[in-house]
Amino acid sequence: MNRPQEIPMDHCNCPPGLEYLTKIDQLLVQQKVEGLEVLTGFETKNKFTIKNSLGQKVYYAKEDSDCLTRNCCGPLRPFDMKILDNYKNEVIHLYRPLACGACCFPCCLQSMEVSSPPGNIVGRVDQEWSIFLPKYAVKNASGETVLRIEGPWFKMSCCGDVEFKITSADGSVQLGKISKQWSGVFKEMFTDADNFGITFPMDLDVRMKAVLLGACFLIVTIIYTVLSWQHMGNFLIINFTKKSYSL
Repeated sequence: MNRPQEIPMDHCNCPPGLEYLTKIDQLLVQQKVEGLEVLTGFETKNKFTIKNSLGQKVYYAKEDSDCLTRNCCGPLRPFDMKILDNYKNEVIHLYRPLACGACCFPCCLQSMEVSSPPGNIVGRVDQEWSIFLPKYAVKNASGETVLRIEGPWFKMSCCGDVEFKITSADGSVQLGKISKQWSGVFKEMFTDADNFGITFPMDLDVRMKAVLLGACFLIVTIIYTVLSWQHMGNFLIINFTKKSYSL
């Protein structure tokens, strides 16, 4: 199996299993297409392969939810997602509770809780109320907003990218972006095998990198799974910029 070189566990205060994230500036996350779902529309558990910029497998992610919830609640369903390393050890755990997906319910919007290792909350992503633009607050374990994400008015683009800006907590400095990249006519029309890219500082706290990974999954679920519920397959690219940023 094509795997990256392991990073020694000599990073202070780094959750076990996240050492590799301290040394990379890009990740690729590809959702596996399930034949049953493509042919029948029957919602199955989502599975992802997470790779580095060289295409080497770094982590695996798999959804944990029940059949009834997936097919009744669809894109709004609650779920747990386990992110495993190449040795099948769970290093990140994502939890998304059942919530509303419309701006008319500002008290019950979407969120994603991120733990690493499982049971140790390192942060969360909360959807913020907005009529026109999708907005999210990226918070640390103390509940403090350290980053913000703001999306565009139009969530789809023909032959072009759609960008979600990642900014500082006050919104004054853009630190990166999440981009939905055009993946071709066939994929756009017949599957939800979207391409995403996320950029942020390489020296960002590794916990916040894990939380931004959770933000990617939340955005995919809230926006692009809703837009193409009957389709399958998401592909995300996660790229960390080299711009210095300390929390």
